[in-house]
Amino acid sequence: MDDQTRIELEAAAFRALREHLMEKRTDVQNIDMMNLAGFCRNCLSRWYQEAANERGIEMDKNAAREIFYGMTMDEWKTNYQTDASAEKQAEFTKAFAENVGDAGK
Repeated sequence: MDDQTRIELEAAAFRALREHLMEKRTDVQNIDMMNLAGFCRNCLSRWYQEAANERGIEMDKNAAREIFYGMTMDEWKTNYQTDASAEKQAEFTKAFAENVGDAGK
């Protein structure tokens, strides 16, 4: 497989993942994803931002999230985010530290 085809396939897989998370499974909470898988929608948007920044494209966290989410974080939270229990929040703190650390700031 040539590099261009590989890149196109990887991009298609990323778009399918984004569509799945943003359109088909809005019921899945970021906190649950982070606690179980070690990443969430915010991580995906941060990776997008980091890739842009590495290529000299200025993009901050909020712009990357709006591109990934297709809306502002406030809109996403209003439409889809539910309250997390104290137990889930404690699990998240541990998962975040293990998987994101300082990169998430």
